[in-house]
Amino acid sequence: MRIFPAIDLFEGKAVRLFKGDYNQMTVYSDNPVEIALDFQAQGATCMHLVDLEGAKSGDTPNIQTVKKLVGVGGMEVEVGGGIRNLATIEKYLSAGVDRVILGTAAVTDEAFLLEALRKYGEKIAVGVDIKDGKVAIKGWTEKSDKDAFAFCTELEEKGVKTIICTDISKDGAMQGTNHELYKKLSEELKINVIASGGVSSIEDVKKLAALRLYGAIVGKAYYTKAISLKEAIEVAK
Repeated sequence: MRIFPAIDLFEGKAVRLFKGDYNQMTVYSDNPVEIALDFQAQGATCMHLVDLEGAKSGDTPNIQTVKKLVGVGGMEVEVGGGIRNLATIEKYLSAGVDRVILGTAAVTDEAFLLEALRKYGEKIAVGVDIKDGKVAIKGWTEKSDKDAFAFCTELEEKGVKTIICTDISKDGAMQGTNHELYKKLSEELKINVIASGGVSSIEDVKKLAALRLYGAIVGKAYYTKAISLKEAIEVAK
């Protein structure tokens, strides 16, 4: 299993939200590049980026910061947050990003999802954010009527190769992951599943690695030093 340390971007800074709430934001660094360099120093081979402003606006306000982070080198970079058209995908891929994560648009605009998959294949991942068993959209502010499991199965059938699955109730809460959710996903799907939300101890990492998931995202636990990134990467192997 691969560990994806995360940087959430807002106004060029590295921040974390509590359960996706923009009103509960903690700024961890004014210099995200320093964080990426630390990821690299601790052995990370990949990095998960989210443009939180983009998630709201559908634009790429942090693209210059993303370019700098890609420039650190040595890590596969995936990015999400408000990617709703082919031009935005192109912008990120041209900036050197390896994989682009579609969220709301993958739920609300099937034609766009299919076109993106046709054009960019495995460079497209889908973020499935789960709230009370349903898929949440628009930066987690709304709940769609789509059942989360049915949607994941649908994505596999459409040719999506990687999904990033987040249990919103666990995100940033430092109370462990939704182990049952990831167990079910790993058993029922053949595509790459990246677990996100609530990875807050080495024990969580061990449990997820035992499920043979493709990856797990470590966010707040890195910033609060609840997890040693180096140890998490070793354990995940």
